[in-house]
Amino acid sequence: MTASTDTASAPAAGGFDNDNRQVNGLGDAARDYVNRLRGGDMGSLPAILGLVVLVIIFASLNDRFLTTYNLANLVVQASSIMVLAMGIVFVLLLGEIDLSAGVAGGACATITALMLIDHDWNWLLATLAGVAFGAVIGLVIGALVSLLGIPSFVVTLAFLLGLQAVPLKLIGSGGSLRFDDPVLRGLSIKNVPANAGWIAAIVIVLGFAALSLYRYRSLAAKGLVHPPIALVVIRIAVLGVIVLGVTALLNANRSPNPIFDISGIPWAAPVVIALLLFWTYVLTKTRFGRHLYAVGGNAEAARRAGINVRRVRISAFVICSSMAALAGLLSASYTGKVSPGSGGNNVLLYAVAAAVIGGTSLFGGRGRAIDAVIGGLVIATISNGLGLLNQAAYINFVVTGGVLLLAASVDAISRRRRSSAGV
Repeated sequence: MTASTDTASAPAAGGFDNDNRQVNGLGDAARDYVNRLRGGDMGSLPAILGLVVLVIIFASLNDRFLTTYNLANLVVQASSIMVLAMGIVFVLLLGEIDLSAGVAGGACATITALMLIDHDWNWLLATLAGVAFGAVIGLVIGALVSLLGIPSFVVTLAFLLGLQAVPLKLIGSGGSLRFDDPVLRGLSIKNVPANAGWIAAIVIVLGFAALSLYRYRSLAAKGLVHPPIALVVIRIAVLGVIVLGVTALLNANRSPNPIFDISGIPWAAPVVIALLLFWTYVLTKTRFGRHLYAVGGNAEAARRAGINVRRVRISAFVICSSMAALAGLLSASYTGKVSPGSGGNNVLLYAVAAAVIGGTSLFGGRGRAIDAVIGGLVIATISNGLGLLNQAAYINFVVTGGVLLLAASVDAISRRRRSSAGV
């Protein structure tokens, strides 16, 4: 049992959380961080810098980009991609791929819409039905990959083709289903009341501060390696400025018509944040998360350490397809309908791109839930910014493809540096 725990924990620490190093001050912390960058441990830094550059470029080219109305729309626009990318992160952590996630989301949204319209189910039961359908899809895919040894590329390619038949059969060619349930549709068109938004923002900041300080005190009391208190305070301050600043921005009235009031955080944002917090906890604080990193880092070593590799693989695909179902619901909420083409086209490609751009490795063993959020913001920013500039669709594809290629190159170079450094 001891060997299992040690083996599983090491990849988790290397793949997610490297901030527990013995440093005496901010100078030491800065040098430690630079050394990590030189060693190939870049994390989400390239994506964050890229996002900042994109925001500066689009803001300088179009004065509507940084308006509160457009930023709120950007959040809603990115939500489905971010949620789908979170699911993709789990299979990428294993060095696998799920090509069917996009169309699986469309199929699950179709099931939910039919339960709402034809069977008059309430929104919660209909949502659970769609997510359950997604979980079954992931279970079958995971079983075929883990038990029969069929490559995930082949299995999910087959499901990519087959699942397109679900909405086509249930809806019909050229048809569509309304997605106008007040709660589910409201995720995209309604906002959190301003007071509730402020309360949530303050709770998030105070909660992060409490957890950070508790962790620092706990590590220091046990004599374990820990970051300097100044760095902990800076992290809390930065998060506070970002969260409270975004809340203030979105709580302002952004209606172009002075008669109407449109203010508050779009409901899609709390959904994404809740999923982000939950999956971050799963990946960093649970045995399953440690096992996931261990299997992604070295499946054979994980198996010898007593980890049930097959169960971990199956679970990852179940999570991916379940998240695809939620992403499909957010997408349907944004468009107000479900059609045979829902989840098709470039949805999956954008989700994979978001995960990779955010910092998740294509080679397995390294990635975080927040990578999907950061990468999703990059993808949505490119699409939104080019749309405001009235650029042709092909420009969007070229720019997004270039950013993805750059992110993959950074991943490959980082992997080579880590190998050279013996990490």
